[in-house]
Amino acid sequence: MASDSPEAGTAAILRDATSAEHRSTENRSFIAALMSGQLDLEAYGVYLAQLAHVYAALESREPSSDEPWMLGDAALRRVPSIDADLAALGMPDWRSIRPLPATVAYAEHVRSLEGWLRPLAQHYTRYLGDLSGGQVVAAMLRRHYGATDAQLGFYRFDGIENLVQYKRAYRAGLDDLALTPLQQRELVEEARLAFRLNGAVFDALGETVGIGREPLAG
Repeated sequence: MASDSPEAGTAAILRDATSAEHRSTENRSFIAALMSGQLDLEAYGVYLAQLAHVYAALESREPSSDEPWMLGDAALRRVPSIDADLAALGMPDWRSIRPLPATVAYAEHVRSLEGWLRPLAQHYTRYLGDLSGGQVVAAMLRRHYGATDAQLGFYRFDGIENLVQYKRAYRAGLDDLALTPLQQRELVEEARLAFRLNGAVFDALGETVGIGREPLAG
């Protein structure tokens, strides 16, 4: 692939090297059913409450002065938005909900990471996804379930003026790191794992609503 050339930046390498895991994750039965209108807002709330545990793990890190700026950007923080959205959905506080085993494994892995390289891979898969595909998710939730703005704060980034420009700056920041090939491989490895951990949560959520791993037909 073009991303394997010497001219390819870290952002392109990371995108291309994780494309298969990305597709596999977003095609899991639970998210496919949710996005096609086959579930309901309560199922979405359960999903959001599970994700809260992962975001809490990501956002519990204390950023240091020598790590990439993205990791410490308060404009990306999602836990406050999740709190508000669940309240608007009439759902219990996520802290009172027992996380699924797959969620526990995901959050515990994130908390176990040291340094900034592997946390950056986890950060990339979550927040850049929210800034991109997350906007499509919000539109589908409005279309199929009548979700209101008060219930969809998770997908709004009020501290970011222009999402497109921000995503460009994020990717440029990845390229500016000038990682060694070994560091790039480590980043890719962790990002692939992040997608697999997320996919395991989707599989577990699918079981809670009685659907399997593969996307539903129709």
